[in-house]
Amino acid sequence: MVTLLQRVSTASVRVGGEVVGEIGQGLLVLVAVERGDGPAEARRMAERLVSYRVFEDGDGRMNRDVRQAGGALLLVPQFTLAADTDRGNRPSFSGAAEPAVGRALFDLLAGEVAGRGPRVATGRFGASMAVSLVNEGPVTFRLRVPPAGPQPPAG
Repeated sequence: MVTLLQRVSTASVRVGGEVVGEIGQGLLVLVAVERGDGPAEARRMAERLVSYRVFEDGDGRMNRDVRQAGGALLLVPQFTLAADTDRGNRPSFSGAAEPAVGRALFDLLAGEVAGRGPRVATGRFGASMAVSLVNEGPVTFRLRVPPAGPQPPAG
């Protein structure tokens, strides 16, 4: 499972002009489920997301997690993060999970994050979304929890 998290002062997702998810201070997290991912990877990523220290403490150091900062998470499904971009001029999406698996693990991730305390909003799986954000810092990190099993060859 691959995520791209951004520390934000505000973020929202619109589908067809309607706001489907919105937060104030917190983390906007783009989420890709990879082939081979399962519930264990979703649970591990949930723990990493709520525990990752990207908010400043009183000394200006990134020592506080989203819960300590009183923030929320906006989780947005984005299978393109699983793309193989190592060769050529066109990405390969062979590393992305099948849509049904991706949706189930995205939903599990959202539930696992919410179960750890912070408020969670989400984008809409499979929809064309317009994402708006104000990135604080800017602070952006890529987190990955690799699938436990053998990986298919890239390409």
